[in-house]
Amino acid sequence: MNGLVEHLVVAPVAIPLACGAVMLLVNERRHAVKAALSLSGALLLVLVAAALVSRADAPLAPVYALGDWPAPFGIVLVADRLSAAMVLLASLLGFAALAFSLARWDRAGAHFHSLVHFLLAGLCGAFLTGDLFNLFVFFELLLAASYGLALHGSGPRRVRASLHYVTVNLAASLLFLVGVSLMYGVAGTLNMADLALRVPQVATSDRALLEIGAAMLGIAFLTKAAMWPLGFWLAPTYGAAAAPCAALFSILSKVGIYAIVRVWLVVFGGEPGAQFLAIGGLATLAYGTLGMVSSQDLSRMASFSLVISSGTLLAACGLGGTLATGAAIYYLFASTLGVAALFLLVELVDRTRRPGADILAVTADAFGLTEESDAHGEEGVAIPAAMAVLGIAFAAATLLVAGLPPLPGFVAKFAILAAVLDTQPIAPAAWALLALLMLSGFAAVIALARAGVRAFWAMPEGIVPRVRVIEMLPVGGLLAACLALTLAAAPAMRYMQDAARTVLAPRGYIQEVLRAP
Repeated sequence: MNGLVEHLVVAPVAIPLACGAVMLLVNERRHAVKAALSLSGALLLVLVAAALVSRADAPLAPVYALGDWPAPFGIVLVADRLSAAMVLLASLLGFAALAFSLARWDRAGAHFHSLVHFLLAGLCGAFLTGDLFNLFVFFELLLAASYGLALHGSGPRRVRASLHYVTVNLAASLLFLVGVSLMYGVAGTLNMADLALRVPQVATSDRALLEIGAAMLGIAFLTKAAMWPLGFWLAPTYGAAAAPCAALFSILSKVGIYAIVRVWLVVFGGEPGAQFLAIGGLATLAYGTLGMVSSQDLSRMASFSLVISSGTLLAACGLGGTLATGAAIYYLFASTLGVAALFLLVELVDRTRRPGADILAVTADAFGLTEESDAHGEEGVAIPAAMAVLGIAFAAATLLVAGLPPLPGFVAKFAILAAVLDTQPIAPAAWALLALLMLSGFAAVIALARAGVRAFWAMPEGIVPRVRVIEMLPVGGLLAACLALTLAAAPAMRYMQDAARTVLAPRGYIQEVLRAP
């Protein structure tokens, strides 16, 4: 690689860092300037991420050695198929969240745009880094930004949930740091490619310390991935967050899953802990399904749908195999985009309801105070354009989150089940995954359909919301991306299978990293 192409790998980290720093210097009153800078930086990040995806499809993954120091002594960023795809997903969510926020949320608190860009820098760095210490650094960067975004807009519910979120993640970060320190003390390196070569050679006397360090890393990653019982913090925090922040947060739990897959497969070969991962994923899937059915609030339903997606991904990766892992990566994209669109829709749908509408509806139903017709005796009810658009978008998001045909969630679930059931003998965990995937989809349909009926049909006195174009465009863009995943299912799935094959057989990754620069 030469010239500009060589620096594409570091650009997803440098661009949002530079944008966030520059916007700290711009006065908060100059909203138009900040919005223009922020959207321009986010759009540039999307273009760079798309270029990385096309470049990562080459046989050899681009590796960037910062300061021209060779691995394992220097810091390396690696843009293989999986990391490039994750950077593209993060950039799309960041652009959509920033565009949606321009309606009002970017003015609800200080430094919103800078926090979003710092979060994007942490996400991209975590996906691209080739060593554990810088994975910790980028984790802390994205978490620090997420703390500010979780509190954005203030309010007692948001503050209370955010304090729990901060406490849990600080504890997980402490475990992460201690685990990294133990692994460095035993192996003498934190470069993942170099660790893969040194871990099998660790002396028997030091093996216990290595395994303790790896276990601490696993707990930290699984906490961030919201695996049951470590994911109790997710639904309250995401449910209370502002709509654009919650939409962007939909990828945060996937960072934990990405770290598990990357470290577990590259460093430890994927053998130890597979059964634990599968069982934990199934338990998380069951927990998310129960939470979805029992929730009455739309934002909590969207949050529990994220828990369901985490459980599905963990179970699929634990059951293993190239086909299952590739289908899981495809599902990661479909579910994250769908849930992000749902989080944005939640705020718009909530505008159709008067304060206390749920209580009034229950009371009216209990005492039979229903209206047979409207005050003018008309036979039908005219549906305003805003309600029609919201209803169509909500129905599409429901189909996406539930994983119903013919949308990409169904394609991904079908591919996962086809892979895990194509073994002899079929593992009991595979049958459990089949049952839970069907139940979770059914639960999502029931819960979201109930909420949709309540929002769009059961309350004729509801307020017709004022929806701005800048708010509907990001929702439409995310739904359109899901539609594109469906129409291009064959090439997209092929790309994901290639990414899974690279991660499951990391020899080429290791050779490229240790060969750079």
